[in-house]
Amino acid sequence: MANDELNNIIVKKVKKVDGGHHGGAWKVAYADFVTAMMAFFLLLWLLNVSTQEQLDGIADYFQPSPMISSDSTGSGGMLGGTTMVTEGAMISEKQEIIPKKEAETPALRPGSLPPKPDKQDIGESGKKLTNEELLEQIRQWEERVFSQAKESLEQAMQSADMKELSESMQVDMTPEGLRIQIIDQEDKPLFTSGSAVLQEHTKKILRKVSSVVLKLPNELSVRGHTDSVPYGPGARYTNWELSADRANSSRRFLQKNGIPSTRVNNVVGKADTDHLFPDNPRDGRNRRISIILLHEFLTVKEGTNMSTRAVKRLKEEEVEKKLYERTEGEISFP
Repeated sequence: MANDELNNIIVKKVKKVDGGHHGGAWKVAYADFVTAMMAFFLLLWLLNVSTQEQLDGIADYFQPSPMISSDSTGSGGMLGGTTMVTEGAMISEKQEIIPKKEAETPALRPGSLPPKPDKQDIGESGKKLTNEELLEQIRQWEERVFSQAKESLEQAMQSADMKELSESMQVDMTPEGLRIQIIDQEDKPLFTSGSAVLQEHTKKILRKVSSVVLKLPNELSVRGHTDSVPYGPGARYTNWELSADRANSSRRFLQKNGIPSTRVNNVVGKADTDHLFPDNPRDGRNRRISIILLHEFLTVKEGTNMSTRAVKRLKEEEVEKKLYERTEGEISFP
């Protein structure tokens, strides 16, 4: 018996339980939770210190739109190189974000086209503009390009080959549009006396005018003016016929130099009814040709309050919108 008791082997089995209150999985989950909370509160802080312009920049960056800027520099990103806060050491004041549509328009240069209204100029993406709103945008654009065209012509007339003719041109803004006046000078008449035959120096000026007018889309009004010196008694050819013929001669030369006939809205002979120097109706400088780049809203399409070109732009805007449409929860492409 004693030997049997000594030979008994006792085996103790220990059941292992993974995890339990001594496991480590909960620690990983808690760490994820804390990290998420930190990110959440960091987001709240960023939203609190950001300006509306910066928030708009962030929203535009993540919007899947063709209008996203393609700039590769740091200043072309979400915040345009600005900082969100202004307090604390080594922190500079945040700079003002200038929308692209407010950037200065470059001056007209030979061979270059003036900037045309694009989607940013015409309105916010996705907003359908009324005819009046579109025309207001076009008017603002015209003010810029007319000012540039005026400056371009004035600079051209001061060049070495045109300076002697600089007194023969005046450029100004009128309620109708940009007016370019080519004026008779005592020693440099625009036409052969009593006729509509252009002098060579007049052609030289008209070529320069054509080069600038070609860069703009506006329709033209070409007008002839005379002084008040009448033809002889019983003459069948008067200042009315002369002014109309001279305006038409100028129109033909403009077209010869590239101005499409579709750009000519009207050709008018004004005779001596609209003097440049009304106090001196016989002054030779009253003999002139006026070329007016008409405002869009004055060249009205029949049956609407829109110009032909403005209607075309509105249609182009609608087509542009259809190329990319955003709907709730999805994006559709035609």
